[in-house]
Amino acid sequence: MPFADRLNNVETSAIRELFKLLGKPGIISFAGGFPDSAMFDVDGIREAVNAALTEEAGGALQYGATEGYNPLREQLAAFMTAKGNQGVAPDNLIVTTGSQQALDLLGKTLVSPGDKVIVEGPTFLATIQCFRLYGAQLVTAPVDGQGVQTDRLEQLIVEHKPKFIYLIPTFGNPSGAMLSLERRKKVLELAVQHNVLVVEDDPYGDLYFGDAPPPSLLALSSQVPGSRERLVHCGSLSKVLSPGLRVGWMVGTADLLAKATMCKQFSDAHTSTFAQATAAQYLKAGRMPGTLAKVRAVYAERAATMGDALRRELGEAIEFVQPQGGLFVWARLTGAGGKLADGGELAKRAIDKGVAFVPGAPFYASQPDHTTLRLSFATVGLDKIEEGVGRLATAL
Repeated sequence: MPFADRLNNVETSAIRELFKLLGKPGIISFAGGFPDSAMFDVDGIREAVNAALTEEAGGALQYGATEGYNPLREQLAAFMTAKGNQGVAPDNLIVTTGSQQALDLLGKTLVSPGDKVIVEGPTFLATIQCFRLYGAQLVTAPVDGQGVQTDRLEQLIVEHKPKFIYLIPTFGNPSGAMLSLERRKKVLELAVQHNVLVVEDDPYGDLYFGDAPPPSLLALSSQVPGSRERLVHCGSLSKVLSPGLRVGWMVGTADLLAKATMCKQFSDAHTSTFAQATAAQYLKAGRMPGTLAKVRAVYAERAATMGDALRRELGEAIEFVQPQGGLFVWARLTGAGGKLADGGELAKRAIDKGVAFVPGAPFYASQPDHTTLRLSFATVGLDKIEEGVGRLATAL
C-alpha cells in the first residue's frame, strides 16, 4: 500500500505490544496506565444517563456542535473555576474526545514538518508518537523529582526556539513528578520572556493523596502578566470518572480554539453528545467530590503499599520518589549488588515470573534511560501488589 510518508516517523506503541504478552494465566500486571474499573461510580453514571435521556433526550441523541455540548461546557467551566482556574468561561474551552484528541488537534494546528517541540524526558508515549506523526522534531528537557528542570528548559528554549513546550506538571505519566510551585511560576515567566507557547496536560491533577498540589499553570497564569495568552490547558474525565466516556477538553485562546474546532470537524464532527450529556448530568448532580475522595484514598493506600514492598524486596537495587498522587511509580534500577540494571531485560524476565510492567526507555523522545521502569499500582489490590513485587524481586 502507498502509505503516507508521515508514518515513517512513528512506531507501534511499545505498551500496546506489551499487552499482547499479558494473556498468560495468573499474571499480575503493573503495566496498565488506566484507572481501576472497580472505582467507577456506576450508580452515579447510571443516574446521569437516565437524567440525560429524561431531561434532554433530543440533545443527547442528536448531532451536536463541534465545540461541545453547551451544558457540559458550562459544567466544565464551573468545575475548573472551583479548582482555582479563574476566568474560565464555556466559550474558553472546547470538548474533545478524551485529552488525547486535544493533543492530536494541537499537532494538526501548530506543527509543521521540522518544527521543534520541547517535551519532558520522560513523557507520555502517545505524545511522542502524535507530534512526530505531524513532523515535529522533539527536544527533551530533563525531569527530576520536582518536575522539569527549568534552568535546563530555558537553555533549550534559547537554543531551539520551539513552536511550543509540552508538560505534564502534576503527577506526570510516566514520571509521577509534581512540578514545584517555584518552577511553575518560572515556566510561565519563560513563556512570556521568550514568547513561547506552553501546553499543560493535566489528566492526573485531581488524584492527589495528601495535600492538594500547587495550582495549575492555568490557575497561576493570573499572577504572571501575559502568560495566559501563551498557555493551553488540556483536561480529562478519563482518570477520575470513566475513560469509556471519552470526555476531555482544551482551554486556549480564541484563535487556537477556532482552528482546533475546524480540524475537529474533519475528524469526528463532534464528541459523542450522549457521552457529553451524561458527563454534564454527572457533574451537575454534585457527585464528583465524593467520587474523588474515594478514589484518592484507595490509590494512596496502594501507592504506599507498592513503595513499601519495593523498598523491602528490592532494597538498594532500585530507587524512586514515593508518588504523592497519580497512578505510577517511576523507578530506576541501580545495579547494586550485581543486580540487573536494564529495564527492558527485566521486563522480559518478569513476564516469565508472572508479573508485568513497562520499561522506561520508550517514554523518552531522545537519549533513553534504559535503567528506568514504570509501575502502575492503580488496578491491583494490596495483596497482589505485595505478591507482584515479590515476583519482580526474583526476576532481578
